[in-house]
Amino acid sequence: MHRSLYLLGAGYLAICGVLVLRHQARRSRGVEPGPTSVQIDGSGSAWFAGIKSHCNVVEVELAQRGTPAPAALDGQAFSAACYALGGKLDSARAVIDRLPADDRYKAAGIVFDVAHPVADAGDDRSAGPIMELVVEYWPNHYMALYHAGMAEYALGQRGLARTHLESFLSLYHANDGWTSSARDALAHLQ
Repeated sequence: MHRSLYLLGAGYLAICGVLVLRHQARRSRGVEPGPTSVQIDGSGSAWFAGIKSHCNVVEVELAQRGTPAPAALDGQAFSAACYALGGKLDSARAVIDRLPADDRYKAAGIVFDVAHPVADAGDDRSAGPIMELVVEYWPNHYMALYHAGMAEYALGQRGLARTHLESFLSLYHANDGWTSSARDALAHLQ
């Protein structure tokens, strides 16, 4: 009986030894570390797709320092959009201001396109200031005026809400839910 226990114990140790050796062999081959920064093909939209998850108040500045946007208009516009999503509106404004004057409204249009889903989701506190930024560079962007005005209305900024919603209604004449909402908000502001 003792001999069978010795054989069983030796077999168990042999199996454990093989498992340990196989595990160490895998570790010694190593795994190539992944990239430490996003590889970009040069377009602004590709750059933004790679960095978008870092466009938040905690990571935006570090992410943009580590992976700068392409120098072309769309790259700089997406950089401004990233800063805006991260709540760094002064940085977004600085990026747009460095562009030629004729390109600034185009950059604001890209910022709008990126922030529009935030506005549609009803996050007035986040979307309102971004829409105001868009209106600074593209004063007759009717949808940015609408979202800025509705956000200001929801946040109790009566004067700005009135200004932006009246401007929206002067530019947008369709009889739809947007005009109805803008008129209702203005009626409550009276």
